[in-house]
Amino acid sequence: MIRLNQIKIGVDCLDIKKLNKENLLDILNNNLEIHKKIKSVMKTSSFQIKKLVKLSLDARDKNRLQFILTLDIKSDSEKSILSKEGNNNNIMSTNDIIYQHPVYDLSSKNIISPIIIGAGPAGYFAGLYLARMGFKPIIIERGKPVDERIKDVENFWNNNKINPESNVSFGEGGAGTFSDGKLNTGVKDKTGRIRAVIDDFISFGAPFDISYLSKPHIGTNELRNVMKNMRYEIEKLGGRIMFNTRFVGFSYNDNKLLIRYISNINNEEKFIETSALILATGHSARDTFKYLSNTKINMEPKPFAIGLRIEHPSMLINKAQLGEQNIDKNLPAADYKMTYHTSDGRNVYSFCMCPGGYVVNASSDDNQSVVNGMSNHARDGRNSNSAIVCNVTPEDYINEGFGEYGVLSGVEFQKKFEKAAFKEGKGAIPVQLFKDYKENRVSVSLGEIKPDIKGKYSLGNLNNCLPAYVNNAIIEAIADYDHKLKGFGDDNAVLSGVETRTSSPVKLPRDENYMSNLNGIFPCGEGAGYAGGITSAAIDGIKVAEAVAEYIYNRN
Repeated sequence: MIRLNQIKIGVDCLDIKKLNKENLLDILNNNLEIHKKIKSVMKTSSFQIKKLVKLSLDARDKNRLQFILTLDIKSDSEKSILSKEGNNNNIMSTNDIIYQHPVYDLSSKNIISPIIIGAGPAGYFAGLYLARMGFKPIIIERGKPVDERIKDVENFWNNNKINPESNVSFGEGGAGTFSDGKLNTGVKDKTGRIRAVIDDFISFGAPFDISYLSKPHIGTNELRNVMKNMRYEIEKLGGRIMFNTRFVGFSYNDNKLLIRYISNINNEEKFIETSALILATGHSARDTFKYLSNTKINMEPKPFAIGLRIEHPSMLINKAQLGEQNIDKNLPAADYKMTYHTSDGRNVYSFCMCPGGYVVNASSDDNQSVVNGMSNHARDGRNSNSAIVCNVTPEDYINEGFGEYGVLSGVEFQKKFEKAAFKEGKGAIPVQLFKDYKENRVSVSLGEIKPDIKGKYSLGNLNNCLPAYVNNAIIEAIADYDHKLKGFGDDNAVLSGVETRTSSPVKLPRDENYMSNLNGIFPCGEGAGYAGGITSAAIDGIKVAEAVAEYIYNRN
């Protein structure tokens, strides 16, 4: 087949919201504008569209919005067309790599199940692929299955009573379950694993449009069922998920690796032998980090970013990004991506932008306030939000007085400002208008923008919740963003805080075989410092599963 890149059509020529798995190819093949564009490129009318590879929106010219399509085409004239085009990057032969996991004959092997700590994207994909390879993994998750977890989270949002084992950070699906479910990633992968992750998500119930959108997202409402279906598949293949179970340690005995865990239900402590341990804890497992820091496993503090959430009306963002004349067209909610380098050398950027979404109280501990962003698949909420965050480094942790905590200095740094936010919000999420944030004064009332926050909030002064250099950097950056996106720095924009869980504050170094310095222990995913979102965590889970399978097979 031939792959055609850069097929551009006006947004009025295609209603992408009507596309689904069943009718997509029929709609594309019967679209006169698309047919005309392909014909002009291929110089033939004898062809058939076989696949929509990618679809993106070009909104640089607000008077001429365009969809840009990448299409796979079948034609009787393929050889002739390709030979004429030579090195034309917009007309080429398809060369998709289909990922296939390794296959093992385990019939003569006595395999002890590998154990995975954490049921987030990294843990579940590691478990899924180990199960497909026949290794019957056991996943230990301190939180609850997603349906029970949702009840705990909603109870927290409504009543401010947190369950430290079942919340926005802990439970089936990990922190991503209460997020936008964004799947775009900067990972460069030539093995086909990214495509495999997307295809797996679709097979477990994710919307089909993630197969072709340039910025795919599942949405928290869809992601919950996807994670349940992944669980069912892992169990069907012989794996096991132990919910309400907390990993509390490991030891070696006569070359056996033993895992210690505690049931959250009856507080019973048990040991289990394993052939390999995958640490896919996520970025908020602070008690696990503390335990690991007292073992011989290599750890180091890691840079990350902290800041605040900012909310604007979705309509404001749509008008600014798409043009006022286009807001009534059947287009997806607009997003943005902002970056800025401050006068004193700090990097400030938008993070986890949620069009038509919600700010959520993502706290996982008592007396600490943390925010995150969440969207449903439709992205049809009244506000759009993102985190505006500033980079921080191990040197900053030391300057804040946490040097004595060593590898956990970043964790203590996070805690300081989460506790400050809890105090400022009187136990709720502190909220402030941007005009008051600039003037370093408590907001006494809200303006035209009503916060769309899951959880209780109260007015306060967010300057009291972050280091002065972060506050100054955010204010400077938003002033710059206002020039790029009209209305971004509106006085009535709503800020909430604090956003401190952008990535893990620690890293667990591993070798070329994905193993730590301790035999049989494999750090994995975002909590270990090797991912920055759902897709990258899932890919890392697959890579570690491959490494663990090889390690176990060669030892038996």
